Order: sequence, then C-alpha cells, then structure tokens
Amino acid sequence: MKTLWHGGTIYTMAAEGETVEAVLVSGGKIEKIGTYEELGKLADHQVDLQGKVLYPGFVDSHMHMIGHGEKLLRVDLSKIDSSEEMKNELIRSTANLPDGEWYIGEGWNENNFPDRKIFHRTELDEISQSPMMLKRVCRHAVLANSSALALAGITKDTPDPDGGVIVRDNDGEPTGYLLDAAQDLVSSQVPEASINYLTNALKTSVEDLLSLGLTGAHTEDMGYYGDYSRPLQAFKNVIGDEIKFRAHLLRAHSVFEKMIEGAEYKEPFIDPGAMKIFADGSIGGKTALLSKPYNDDPSTSGVAIHSDDELKELVAMARRHGEAVAIHVIGDLALEKALDAVEAHPVPAGKRDRFIHAMVVREDLVERMQKIDVALDLQPSFTTSDFPWVVERLGEDRIRWSYAWKSLLENGLICAGGSDAPIEEVNPLQGIYAAVARKKASDTHEGYMPHEKLSRYEAIQLYTSGSAAAICKEHERGQIHEGYDADFSIFDRDLFEGPEEQILEAQVEMTVVDGEIMYQK
Repeated sequence: MKTLWHGGTIYTMAAEGETVEAVLVSGGKIEKIGTYEELGKLADHQVDLQGKVLYPGFVDSHMHMIGHGEKLLRVDLSKIDSSEEMKNELIRSTANLPDGEWYIGEGWNENNFPDRKIFHRTELDEISQSPMMLKRVCRHAVLANSSALALAGITKDTPDPDGGVIVRDNDGEPTGYLLDAAQDLVSSQVPEASINYLTNALKTSVEDLLSLGLTGAHTEDMGYYGDYSRPLQAFKNVIGDEIKFRAHLLRAHSVFEKMIEGAEYKEPFIDPGAMKIFADGSIGGKTALLSKPYNDDPSTSGVAIHSDDELKELVAMARRHGEAVAIHVIGDLALEKALDAVEAHPVPAGKRDRFIHAMVVREDLVERMQKIDVALDLQPSFTTSDFPWVVERLGEDRIRWSYAWKSLLENGLICAGGSDAPIEEVNPLQGIYAAVARKKASDTHEGYMPHEKLSRYEAIQLYTSGSAAAICKEHERGQIHEGYDADFSIFDRDLFEGPEEQILEAQVEMTVVDGEIMYQK
C-alpha cells in the first residue's frame, strides 16, 4: 500500500529550512517526495497532518534502553535536590521492604545538594539492614550499606580492583562509596534479573521512547544482565511485528566475541553495533581520566579502566572481526589513549568508530580526530546538568575545549546526539534545547559558554542525520529523501520558530517507524 503524508510542514533536514509538500511511502521506505498534486494520484491511502510538523525520525545516539525502563520502574533519586530529602525518600521507600531483599535506587547526584553530601555506609545502615545499592547519576559510582559490602566480601583488607576505587575513611575502612570497577563487586551480588523482568523493563522503555518522538536508539545493554542472550532475548520479545523501533546494539567488550560467534538479531529493527569499551569514568565521580589533576582535588587525575596495552588489544580484537569500536571517553587523557589505540589499529573500510561523550578535549586531539573516520556521541543535556559546578572541578584553563559542541562541529567532526539515559532525561527536546540554549529554562543568564550554542538546525541534526552517520547509515536514514527509511517524528509545532523555550513545550503528535504509526497522541 502506498501512503501519502501531506497537509503540514515537512522538513527534509537535507538543508536548513528545506521543506517538501508531500511524502509518498511504500514498503517502509520513502518512495517519492514532491507536491501533493503530483503524488496524490499515486497513493492508496493518505494521512493529513492537519498543520502539524514532520521531521525525519529522531534517534537517541547513546542510551541504555533496559536501564531507562528500570529507572521508570524503580525509585528515582535523580530529581532530589538535598541530602535531607534523599534521606527521607530512602526511609519512605524502604519502609515495607522485606528482610533481605535488595534495595536499588537510581540517579542520586550530590552536586545537586547544597552540602554536596555523600552518604556513609553507617548512615545507610540506620535506614535499612537489607542490602542497599544506590547508583550515582553517572553510573560510574554506587553507594552501598554494610549488608551489601558484606555480601560482596569487601573489608578493610580488600584491595582496589583494577580500574576501580574502594573509597575509605581515615582508618582505612570502606565508606560504602565504590567507583567504577569497584562497584561491580557489589552489583555482581544482586540476584540475576529474570528475562520476564528484562522484557517488562524494555517494553516500558520502548513505549516511553515512542511517546517522546524517538524512532530508534543506539543502546548498550548487553554487558549488564548476565549472559548476553538474556537482554538480547528481551529485545526480541519486545521489538518486532507489533512494536517497531530501531534498536542498534553496542556490544560490550566482555561479551563481544561470544556475540560474534553466536548471536542472532532481528534486523532491521534490532541490529549489531560496535564493540563498546570504557576508557575512563565520570567527571562527577572524579574518575574521568584527565591529563592534569582535578582543580578541586589535586590528589587525583581520574581512573584508567584499562592499561594502554589492554585498550589497544581490545581495539585489535574488534578489528580481527572487521568491526568498529565505541569508546567511552570523558577526560582528555582518556581520549588521547583512545586515539592512540585506534590509530594503531585503523577502522575497517565501511565502518566508523565513535567516541562517546568527548566532554573534555584539547585542540591537538581535535586535529588528530579530523584525520580518522570517527563520530562523536554528544549528550547536550550534560551542559545543563554539570554547569556551573564543573568549572570548579576542571578549572578555567580546561573549560575552553570542554562541552565544546559548536567547536567540534565547526572543525568538521561528525556529531550525534543522545541522552545517556537513564543518566539524563531521555526526551530529545530537552537535549535539543540544551544544545541551543546551554541553560535550564528557568535560568536568566545567556547560557553556559554561549559561544558554543548550536543553531536549531545543527541541534536537530544531532538526532537525525548525526545519529544515522554514527552507524554509517547516513544514506538510509536521518533525512526525508527518496529511498530512505520512512521514520518520522511529528510535533504540534515548528521547532525552528518562536522563542527557544517553546522547544520544551512541543507535544509529540505521532511517531512513525517503517511507515507505520507506533504512537499517536
């Protein structure tokens, strides 16, 4: 059946301001674009947009889809803005917890607290004797109470694992604050989630993503829930004939070769992606790897998750299988080491590496990135979450090339836009607004580092052509163009018009995947 979409504003995103009058869709693809007069006679069915505004399908270039569903189902600590409020919420939400059952909280952030308090395990013990694990917003640190530490076998004599830190008090006792690889000691003790649980979390996630206008996401879930077959089965259970959504799966280095050997997908809606590697941690947890010590803590420059040789060997492993890598790099030294690794083992033809986050860079590293085939996964909302405290952490000298989205684009680098949900809110309109305004809607200043603001066209491109280019599908997705996938995000207003704040006020009217309406208001 041939369906004609018309009656509204249709942005191609092929050039700034370019629109077409009508789009003819058949077999999940855009067959023709043109005028209503010329295409109307070819259609079997018509959809009148009734003045609404259609864009190529928005895609989140980096998130954790199952984790986002878990956040929706669990206790969400991310919006708490004081340590007292967090304590009260923990008391309330553990009140009816059965003895011995794990309590898991999501998203706390001490930088939102006036006192910047990080809870001690003994304070958590006073709230509950059941094992407790509270994931910091960055997911590079957790808080654990004494019961959880005991199950993990963490004592005063436990050495720091490679790539991680067990934070200790002046007597050498663990405080319950575990950074990067150290958090795995506790998380590995949490009972394995069932496939039914993972399926429910993923279904909750996908339904929410579609309601927000997202037609797809690049997601990393394969290394967190036991054998990769379990989360992969959840994806197959949720996405397919009834619910269409484009899930591009990054493959954690720990399961990469097993997935190469045995994984089966469900293309074009569930497809395999690059090998995911962590090079460092987070700025919030002071584990992002910097070339110079933290401005507010000269005792540390962050944490390298892998040695230089290990990082290069992981990249070499991906190359042996003809694959790209997607490396988490937040600090400039982590980016430098990632560049060393991919320069030593160049990406195969037809593939593209990506550096995820790229938050603290240097001019010399930009010059090196210009010479290789790489895409940068940016999270615009990190700007509104991390400023102004990040200036204190990095110092003024490093800020010039930090969160520098405009500079990266102006230097010709491919950039894609995502949320890193559940770390940030997944709504793409919040990311677009953050890229354009570089402030919260309630702020009265002109924006953090206003010279790095993106135009609305550049910001929307991050989630359309940028996300497509990150996985070498720029000739199949990300524009309204003949032969491209018929994935559309349709809103009640023109995101290019009016005050910036109306971007946040826009409502999703329809989300279309493969030519089919997957969400309608």
